Amino acid sequence: MSEITPFNPSSGGVNDEQLTRREYKRYQARARKTTRQVRLTQWTLLLLFMGWWEAAGRLQWIDTLLFSYPSRIGALLYTKLLDGSLLLHVGVTLWETIAGFLLGTLFGTAIATLIWWSPFLSRVLDPYIVVLNSLPKVALGPLFIVALGPGVLSIIATTLSITVIITILTVYGSFKEVDPNYTKVIRIFGGNKRKVFQHVILPASYPTIVSTLKVNVGLSWVGVIVGEFLVSKEGLGYLIIYGFQVFNFTLVIGSVIIIALAATVMYQGVAYLEGKLIGNKRR
Repeated sequence: MSEITPFNPSSGGVNDEQLTRREYKRYQARARKTTRQVRLTQWTLLLLFMGWWEAAGRLQWIDTLLFSYPSRIGALLYTKLLDGSLLLHVGVTLWETIAGFLLGTLFGTAIATLIWWSPFLSRVLDPYIVVLNSLPKVALGPLFIVALGPGVLSIIATTLSITVIITILTVYGSFKEVDPNYTKVIRIFGGNKRKVFQHVILPASYPTIVSTLKVNVGLSWVGVIVGEFLVSKEGLGYLIIYGFQVFNFTLVIGSVIIIALAATVMYQGVAYLEGKLIGNKRR
């Protein structure tokens, strides 16, 4: 009677690990295919819209004084790029936006940390933060201009008034939502409040903090453009106001398109950072 040979996974059969790897590769392939389809659809819709817009402008289906069309906008922006004025205005707005974005996130996170650290301070500041969050931030712009002068400081202050409060509320909320059992474990082993924050609260809040960065990208652009509307003689916000004043709506739309492109690049940069940080945290 022949002896039954036990199954050996290493002898050419397929074990669970190999099946898992194959399934994971299939999942990755499906994910890449879906991503390509999404990107292709996005670009197709954009090209169709741009083509319709160009045709509508050239065939006079739309009022080109108000809506212009892509080739005219591109020609105007190219002219301003050659004379150097476009780079100047874009550079000014980018610098103000990045400064407001970074300062707003840092100040907001620092204040949220102080509020978490002191329950007494949290109770004292809570009604003030609620009131500040409900205020129309744009209305504070003229006050900043009077207090800080018609310059970069007032523009950045307008941006901070928008980004700081949102950052405080979001980050502090994430601090409070951390599972208290993790805090108790650190306390049991003799850890103080600094250790709790360093090893529990802050790591658990990384995804929320990075998500706040993504929100602050858009808010920073809003604050800077509003500030430039009110006071600036340089920047993309100034170009928009100037275009309205001289009825050059091609310049207005071109400036808006540049803002949209720059904001998209900043957002994608923060999204890439989010993927790296969260990926490292999981590993």
